[in-house]
Amino acid sequence: MKIYNTLTRKIEDFQPMDGQQVKMYSCGPTVYNYAHIGNLRAYLFMDTLRRVLKYNGYSLKHVMNITDVGHLVSDADEGEDKMMKAARVEKKDPFEIAEFYMNAFLQDIKQLHIDQPEMIARATEHIECMEKYVQKIIKNGYTYETKNTIYFDTSKLDQYGVLSNRSIEEQKAGARVEFDSEKRNISDFAVWIKAPENHIMKWDTFWGKCYPGWHLECSAMSYEYLGEQFDIHTGGIDHIPIHHENEIAQSKGFSGKVPAKFWMHVDFLTINGGKMSKSLNNLYTLQDLADKGYEPLVYRMFNFTSSYRNKINFTWEAMEAAKIALNRLREGYLKHCEGTADISQDTIKVWEEKFENAINDDLNMPVAMSVVWEVVKYPQKSKDLKALLLKFDTVLGFDLEHYQNKEQELPQEIQALVKQRDFARQNKNWAESDRIRDILIDQGYTIKDTSQGTMIQK
Repeated sequence: MKIYNTLTRKIEDFQPMDGQQVKMYSCGPTVYNYAHIGNLRAYLFMDTLRRVLKYNGYSLKHVMNITDVGHLVSDADEGEDKMMKAARVEKKDPFEIAEFYMNAFLQDIKQLHIDQPEMIARATEHIECMEKYVQKIIKNGYTYETKNTIYFDTSKLDQYGVLSNRSIEEQKAGARVEFDSEKRNISDFAVWIKAPENHIMKWDTFWGKCYPGWHLECSAMSYEYLGEQFDIHTGGIDHIPIHHENEIAQSKGFSGKVPAKFWMHVDFLTINGGKMSKSLNNLYTLQDLADKGYEPLVYRMFNFTSSYRNKINFTWEAMEAAKIALNRLREGYLKHCEGTADISQDTIKVWEEKFENAINDDLNMPVAMSVVWEVVKYPQKSKDLKALLLKFDTVLGFDLEHYQNKEQELPQEIQALVKQRDFARQNKNWAESDRIRDILIDQGYTIKDTSQGTMIQK
């Protein structure tokens, strides 16, 4: 298995540090609003990686955080806490905000058939371990205090910017805000922050009533569950220049080590070739897709049209193509379920090797899907190929095994229309058949006439 390592900027052979168990950490959501489809691409990538690792026989110890405190509006140290801002806008308690949107996120990933990591760690439930973590960084001499903040001093490191490969001077040139006079270096960042009097999310700590810096959360929780070093850290490419650089900095300040051996990052999703933004009203959620007639697994299929390391461009035309592809995959699977042909093991082995080579080539899902289509379209229908598709589906995540059992009981009025149409077709009353077909389509059903009879699907 080969994967691209952002840390070394090259594709490397993957070998876990501890036998057959893979220790992995993924940056989870900040739960102040609904996740949009750009956010969800990162978790589909995370899920595909999990499934490919399992396909290769590895067991997983995987941690994903839930940020419910400390993430400021800027990924640097400017602005207010996103949780506090959402609480102010919605006129609710920030803990109530966090609970609501965390559950909404977990429901989203369930609908996308994303496997939950073995451990989901909420920041607010790990303040004590963060406090111990930051105290050791302080003891090791990597911080300094201002009036309201304990900053990490990046000048104490042998190198800062190992992931992004950006110098301190480049960061100064790219800074969006005026240099903070309390910071010694522009790359320094907050690890512990004194809470204002009206700040709800605060805890009694060694430095008074405080809350943690966002970057500290991931470092402390990954250490808590995975130790000083682990195998893989995942996230979006937007995390590279600040958040993940700061995680590495903190880990060096804590233990002298880079926490993860492999760093993997998923690229952005664009909308019609442009950015997602509130002003453009294109921060689409899964519910927005459903309102347009696209089930969550259509979005999953759409994501397999591109490598995770490339940008992927969302259009409604692309979603329609993905919807057609998903339906064809399901129909092809069902045909193989009824097949009687015997397929040689040598033929099956060729497909298995091609699929395995694709997924183990840095999760090359477009090539893997091309192998899937070869099997789906194979003219001889066979239960052997049904079994092969089910094996592939442990990576694809479409739950094909249960699809034939998911055919919903049609409402009686729809069943009656299908019977009327079948009767019309038997009597070659094509006008009546077409009329009823149009009614069924208007009701939200697709109809396909096959040699086995009428196939109807919501």
